[in-house]
Amino acid sequence: MIRILLADDETLIRDALVSLLELEDDLTVVARASNGVEALEQARAMRPDIAVLDLQMPALDGIETARVLGAEVPSCSSIIVTSHGRPGYLKTALAAGVRGFLPKTVSAQVLARVVRDVASGGRYVDPELAAEAIGAGDSPLSPREADVLALAAEGSPVDEIARRANLSPGTVRNYLSLATTKLGASNRHEAARIASERGWI
Repeated sequence: MIRILLADDETLIRDALVSLLELEDDLTVVARASNGVEALEQARAMRPDIAVLDLQMPALDGIETARVLGAEVPSCSSIIVTSHGRPGYLKTALAAGVRGFLPKTVSAQVLARVVRDVASGGRYVDPELAAEAIGAGDSPLSPREADVLALAAEGSPVDEIARRANLSPGTVRNYLSLATTKLGASNRHEAARIASERGWI
């Protein structure tokens, strides 16, 4: 029996996925969580074989949850399911040790098959997402540029970005200018949009 932890912040989706997975004779959901912090608590307590994690959750996103799981509960392999299948997210997830990455548009049968494949030591990446990731290339942004641009994407003014990032306003402007140039954007708002669409922030 493959023991599963399922984490998704949307109750309806979480419950639907649990119900669908429980229809399979060889799968059982032993824990559920509404965010990454809860998922880690449940994983430490229940020691599941597989964690099926939503990408975007409050408190701790799916990728960071998978990274911590890999360190603290190495017997538990992580699968990310998402409605935000951007190329940068896929690369970051794989670098964090995620063993499966698929969109929420797949059927329950595909999800069950991926759970089995990953539980037996395999990997699965949705072919369409993989092709997009290869086409998008690597992010040209430095980690600091990406951090500052992510704050800019929220609409924060330079002074607030500086405060939140522990930088001077001048340094923030420099990072935003560099990021805008690297992305070929006309301003920081367009740069943030481009980086977000490609999953780089």
